[in-house]
Amino acid sequence: MSEQEYKRILVPVDGSPEAELAFTKAKRVAKTNNAHLDILTILDTKQFVGNYGGGLTGDAIYQIAEDAQSYLENLKATTLKHEGFKDDDIDIHVRFGNPKIVISRDFPEDHHNDLIMIGATGLNAIERVLVGSVTEYVNRHALCDVLIVRTDLENEYHKAK
Repeated sequence: MSEQEYKRILVPVDGSPEAELAFTKAKRVAKTNNAHLDILTILDTKQFVGNYGGGLTGDAIYQIAEDAQSYLENLKATTLKHEGFKDDDIDIHVRFGNPKIVISRDFPEDHHNDLIMIGATGLNAIERVLVGSVTEYVNRHALCDVLIVRTDLENEYHKAK
């Protein structure tokens, strides 16, 4: 049996320190495996209604989507400039929906990802009970391998703030 090689790596990002650690490690794993990197952010449509008292206008949702796209474009441009990737090595994606379902099932099914690299949850124990952790859900239900990133490139643990 040969050594495991990953060809399509999914890394969901949301701007959190945990997601940044996962993104940093995902770049290294993608480079080592000569793999394609899918960078994904999900706009949780339930949050739009729940957090904004009755919903957002179409213009506000459009602006949030544009901001997410700009964030991903910046991550890709910086990675291409400093990490030695080619343009077709990385794709960026903004999706609407439930992050748990999109990350664990829908996106990997559509894009044939064989590894998800996701940041460890930043939630405390009480928050996990109340809202549930996306990372925990993905770890239990993903269609492919999941690597939960808790450390930096030197394997040093950084406690979430």
